[in-house]
Amino acid sequence: MDLNATAVLVTGAASGLGAATAAHLAARGATVYGLDLKKAIDSAEPSPDGVTLIPADVTDEESVRAAVATAAAGLQPLRMAVNCAGIAPAARILSRSGPHDLGLFDTVLKVNLLGSFNVMRLAAEEIARTEPDAHGQRGVVVNTASIAAFEGQVGQIAYAASKAGVAGMTIAAARDLAQYGIRVVTIAPGIVDTPMMAGFSDEIRASLAESVTFPHRLADPAEFARLVGVVAEHDYLNGETIRMDGALRMAPR
Repeated sequence: MDLNATAVLVTGAASGLGAATAAHLAARGATVYGLDLKKAIDSAEPSPDGVTLIPADVTDEESVRAAVATAAAGLQPLRMAVNCAGIAPAARILSRSGPHDLGLFDTVLKVNLLGSFNVMRLAAEEIARTEPDAHGQRGVVVNTASIAAFEGQVGQIAYAASKAGVAGMTIAAARDLAQYGIRVVTIAPGIVDTPMMAGFSDEIRASLAESVTFPHRLADPAEFARLVGVVAEHDYLNGETIRMDGALRMAPR
């Protein structure tokens, strides 16, 4: 799929993986519509050329539907959606304070899993209306899981469950959307140097980097963004979850 002269929807676009992805795709010629919460957009750095930030909650049907409609109404056809929005609070199933808060578990699944599904289904509806290329392709959806989907650590029960759900949707979604010429691919990153990591000490960051098999460093958000670009342009990638983790296999803690 050619990114040039294509409209793309990116969630979580005000920071981290989403911001890097939006900037990269815009630099490749795409017209990017970035979704994020209003408070995140208000505190974000100025958007690069080609990126328009739209306030929207991925768990809310009407705000996502409106954002998708905005992206689809532009001069370029909407052919891609990238789900980067997510949260990662930590809590154990049972701790000294009692059992895991049910509301917290529900919130994590709602943002990470239901939010990804909500954006995917509504974006797919619009992508399916575009003209197919010579091979019948209309577009692609890229979702973001995590290696926690496969090796969740202590305190990651909600996050791991939500990301395992994202990975689990991949082949089913690819099969569901094949008749419309829409591919679905998931990326499962390891430890990425996002704003979420900024609160950790240099000692902890160094320890995390050393745990990566090779290279011994944290991933850069730009590397995730480049992989999204590869997925977009590699038309035979479909129904797959790709680990981007430096061969890291997470220990229990």
